Amino acid sequence: MAPAFARVTAYARTASLLAALFLAMAALAGPALAQDPGPANRLFVQAMQLIRQADNTYDVAEESRLLKEADKLFNEIVTKFPDSPLAVQLVTNQFVGDFDFYEFRSRIRAMVCNEPLTSLCSLHRIGEMLPPVETPISAARWDWLSLAVAYHQIGDPGRAKEIVAPFVSAVRRGGITDSSGQDLFVARALALMGQTQLALDITRQIADCSTRIYNLADIAKAAAWRGDAGLAGALAEEAKTYATTRNCSWELGLVSQALLRAGKEAQARTLFLNTVETQFSKFKETRGDCCPPELAVAAAEMGDAPLALNLLRTVQDENPWTIPAVLGRLARRGETVAALSYAEQVSDIDTRGEALAELIEAAHKRNDSAGANDLLRRLNKLVDEAAGRRPGLLAQRAKAEKIAYNDDRWRRSFQQAINAAEKSSNFVRRDIGAPLLAALVRIETGLPMLD
Repeated sequence: MAPAFARVTAYARTASLLAALFLAMAALAGPALAQDPGPANRLFVQAMQLIRQADNTYDVAEESRLLKEADKLFNEIVTKFPDSPLAVQLVTNQFVGDFDFYEFRSRIRAMVCNEPLTSLCSLHRIGEMLPPVETPISAARWDWLSLAVAYHQIGDPGRAKEIVAPFVSAVRRGGITDSSGQDLFVARALALMGQTQLALDITRQIADCSTRIYNLADIAKAAAWRGDAGLAGALAEEAKTYATTRNCSWELGLVSQALLRAGKEAQARTLFLNTVETQFSKFKETRGDCCPPELAVAAAEMGDAPLALNLLRTVQDENPWTIPAVLGRLARRGETVAALSYAEQVSDIDTRGEALAELIEAAHKRNDSAGANDLLRRLNKLVDEAAGRRPGLLAQRAKAEKIAYNDDRWRRSFQQAINAAEKSSNFVRRDIGAPLLAALVRIETGLPMLD
């Protein structure tokens, strides 16, 4: 009750302030600013009548039509009568009497679930589970930025822009100040949404080695996915130059991956081996942490299975994301037995399931249908043993089903994943959004979210 009351009070204060401001401006500007509220009011009444009709029908299609007509009228108020008090209230999501325009907009978005198995419905349901963004924005939220990427990839760029724009504004204002994540996620999301120049503009203002190199490598990766080999190569060279001139150390593992993807294999291998030698020398001297997790991924990219698995053992506990990343890359290079043997020893069920899904994709790319079917049976066994209570595992099965069957049967499994997430604890719902979105983007586009 208290939050609702606070919200109403805040709306009332905002409305009073805006009304006072509007009247003051009207008095100063004269009749040119004062707009007749009659036409806007008439449109509002017509919209409310349509909403009441929608509330009183049992026909889903008719309800949808009426609500969309009402929404058009609200948009007409804002566009045709922007100086009216009603337009101000609608734009700022204020109550108009007892009508909550923000709730109405949420209802409009929820209409995508009139067809519950569609990807847009899945995005809406996942978005409803995400913890809200606190304002003013002070941290780049990968869950919400993933949602923006997913909307862009799956066909609603307007909604994607609506989500990502406040984060871009926060970066421009310097509002995101955490040095360990400053601009990292924002630029990565923009790169995946095709906003390459904006992503680079943000990235080139960053002095921190790891963030700058991560962004350059990821923007290059997105360019390679789009088939822009020239840009991918240029960004790999830019990353290498920045890393060497600034004496960046472990980030050279990222640079070597970027060079390899750009087709500069000899250069990539030389840089990688030198980086590994340097890291091991430091480890012998300090006896601290051995190696950054990115080196394990780079070793898998280079096809050095023994080194990749040895490095993986040292980093997997603190960086479990490296397990499917490394094993999937090794399997794509034909190291199937070693990758599967390692995956079967992974204790965390969700991580093991994601690793198996990566191995299934690798088997299909090698045209090993028997191997892929065996891996899918292993994954299905994990899902059955979890009795439908692990949404991440169900999402990995959906991903594997898309790869295995290339039809729409994966949608049932993905819907089960969302159902399981909605029934889970607040702790699970808080963290499951980004993994679900990553799985959905992988299914729909064939390309992953960035590691």
